[in-house]
Amino acid sequence: MSAEPSRPEASGQTVPPDGLPGLDPAWSRLVAVHDAATDRRVGHHVLDTGSELARLGVRPVGTILAVHGNPTWSYLWRALLAASIARAVAGEPGWRIVAVDQLEMGWSERTGTVRRAADRVRDLGALTDALDLGDRVIALGHDWGGVIVAGWALAHPDVLAGLVLTNTAVDGHAALPAALKAALAASALGTRDTTAFLDTTLAIAHPGLERPVRTAFRTPYRSPARREGIRDFVEDIPSADGHPSRAAVDGIAAGLATLDVPALLLWGPRDPVFQERYLHDLMRRLPHAAVHRFEGAGHLLPEDADVAGAVLDWVAAPTPARHEVPEAPAVGAVAPLWAEVEARADDDAPALVELHGARSRSVTWRLLARRIREVAAGLDAIGVRRGDRVSLLVPPGADLTVALYACLRIGAVVVVADAGLGVRGLTRAVRGARPDWIIGIPSALAAARLLGWPGVRIAPTGLPASARVAIGVRHTLPDLARRGRGRPLPEAPAMGDLAAVLFTSGSTGPAKGVRYTQARLAGVRDAIATQYRIGRDTALVAGFAPFALFGPAFGCRTVVPDMDVTKPATLSASALADAVRAIDADTVFLSPAALTNVLDTEADPAAFDGVRLLLTVGAPVGAPLLDRAQAVLRHASLRTPYGMTECLLVADIAREAVHDAGSGNGVCVGPPTARVAVRIAPLDVDSVPTGVTTEPEVTGEIQVHAPHMLAGYDRLWRTDAAAKAGTPAEEWHRTGDVGHLDAEGRLWVEGRLPHVITTPQGVVTPVRIELAAERAPGVRRAAAVGVGPRGTQQLVVVAEGERGPLAPPPLAAAVRAQVDRPVAAVLAVPALPTDIRHNAKIDRARLARWATAVLAGEQDPSL
Repeated sequence: MSAEPSRPEASGQTVPPDGLPGLDPAWSRLVAVHDAATDRRVGHHVLDTGSELARLGVRPVGTILAVHGNPTWSYLWRALLAASIARAVAGEPGWRIVAVDQLEMGWSERTGTVRRAADRVRDLGALTDALDLGDRVIALGHDWGGVIVAGWALAHPDVLAGLVLTNTAVDGHAALPAALKAALAASALGTRDTTAFLDTTLAIAHPGLERPVRTAFRTPYRSPARREGIRDFVEDIPSADGHPSRAAVDGIAAGLATLDVPALLLWGPRDPVFQERYLHDLMRRLPHAAVHRFEGAGHLLPEDADVAGAVLDWVAAPTPARHEVPEAPAVGAVAPLWAEVEARADDDAPALVELHGARSRSVTWRLLARRIREVAAGLDAIGVRRGDRVSLLVPPGADLTVALYACLRIGAVVVVADAGLGVRGLTRAVRGARPDWIIGIPSALAAARLLGWPGVRIAPTGLPASARVAIGVRHTLPDLARRGRGRPLPEAPAMGDLAAVLFTSGSTGPAKGVRYTQARLAGVRDAIATQYRIGRDTALVAGFAPFALFGPAFGCRTVVPDMDVTKPATLSASALADAVRAIDADTVFLSPAALTNVLDTEADPAAFDGVRLLLTVGAPVGAPLLDRAQAVLRHASLRTPYGMTECLLVADIAREAVHDAGSGNGVCVGPPTARVAVRIAPLDVDSVPTGVTTEPEVTGEIQVHAPHMLAGYDRLWRTDAAAKAGTPAEEWHRTGDVGHLDAEGRLWVEGRLPHVITTPQGVVTPVRIELAAERAPGVRRAAAVGVGPRGTQQLVVVAEGERGPLAPPPLAAAVRAQVDRPVAAVLAVPALPTDIRHNAKIDRARLARWATAVLAGEQDPSL
């Protein structure tokens, strides 16, 4: 079948008007194809980059077939067409993009025929036959276009090379979202007779669409007659049994499970129409699909996020990504995380002590091992299976330890996002991870019910019947222990199985889920235990939440001090002394903020004379704080490990070595620890990492390679791909931190890559400036930020300790006297904004926005 240009005057169709933002008129084609429904040739409008590629002399490596939904048109894909041409011009492989307007929609012909889902799949097939797409086609669809292109994909297995779906659904049996119910109830009034449905769809973009773009989307739908396709599309939603399109959509849904081509699911979580349950339905049908959730984006995903870049990056890979969890590099046999607990199952010595005033308790190794076995068997009894996700919303202590190790033992995947993320951050994390089960304290479970977090709810302790009903609790850990008593455990998971999704602190953007396999999680334990000689003879104070969970894995007795773990700075000297005394502790893990508060609350040195090791973790620590701590912990070795959620231990340095290193560009965090390799990707003048080196004194992005680093980011395919360097055989993690190695092989951290200041004189990393500014009298802490366009940014220092926004002249002069670069302005705030988990990581991006507003003359800009 050949494609012939149709005659606009005969078909009643036309092409988009010139001047629509982002749309090149040269892409438009009118194609006449025989229509089975009307038994005549009808006109299809498409946007096609084939002619432009031919003009450039580029032979396409394949075709991306892009199908819009309702009530949009091919204009939705304009960024994809433009980006594909730009990449071809830059010498990358050229992909032909064909974005269609479905019949009765956009600029394609209005035939007066009601078209059902099966008709639209057939229409698309007839059009692609005429267009001759070649033998390598990526099918891409949004909204109900996703259903149609999926149907096309199933019908064309001989040319199908991949499938990309964005904010769509194939589960016709799920309860309709309120937005679709409203559209169906309004029927012709809201979809054809008025522009209500069209207006509402365009209004839910995040951020809002510019007026010329909204106008462009509306141009094909100026009259009721041209909106009949919008009405018909809404009425074709298979909302009930017996609907004319139910069988066709069910067939497409079932067929997806048979597809074995690479697949990519791109999603905007803020979609009131295709909610995340539809994403998870697609993930169930396409378990091999790579997934990326664009946090903050909504229904009109190609308008809200860089879908074009994501699609082109995906197809550019030698083999488009499939969802797999890479195993850790081979390191020999690794014992599972629960091995020490099982080994000490007959030991009546204390394993875990938690101090909460009158509610303090002590748990022996025997009781801990028994309770973990019982709860694990109980979880298995209620249907928790290997690979199920279990969100843990319980403070550090015995209940969290039991829940965590029980889940790991049966192969469930624990999802850990601490309360320090706040309600909004927790909601994003829990919804993004989509747990099947939630184990949480009553306040967390009440929030889960109120905010619609997914998962069957389990309380850690017994609750009155009324409370259970009120917050929707189905089970409690005591119930599960009783149910599991005497019940055999299922087979232990493989060490390559996914074990945990641990969320980052969110200090540099929305918190990200970090995937760890059983082997990699056990590798974290082994790396810490080896570096600090932690074992059965150790008594550990876990004043930093993540490490409270590793105490039983180390085989050491552990105490959780009386503090609010979501606010590390609430730990007092007396509370730490009580914790040390409770188990005769010789090792203490604290965040810098917790250590600072301990030192500020009149610590008695004698209370800590038994401590041999202090680890302060969570952020780089300078010599002044370590020196203050040494005066209190007189016999302890003070060490400050460097790491991140993605690799909890990278480097380590003792207080004495900090002094030996002296001052320099950044904070010295010591040499890499055992089994860790570090290299630097040097920054160019635009602060873009280029190449790799281990040469000394070269500033760039820090990259790490270790057996205990992450297996990847969770449902963030593009983030995960961008964070990888090296080869699959030797994978490196791009940390996003900047720094350098010195001549002795020690690593220096200079800040975060997004916070690098690009001045006309070159790049400036912030930590060196901040350390210098903090030497000025009256400055508790400082932040260095850039104001202005990249490449011409001006250096601004924000000092903590005064009420601003402009710093008093004497303070400004003192700061400038310490900093060896021109400082455009010195601003002041009573307290710098920091993350919640560590109370230490300064939010430089927020400060840069505030400084920009201050220097632009805004009155009282909020920080």
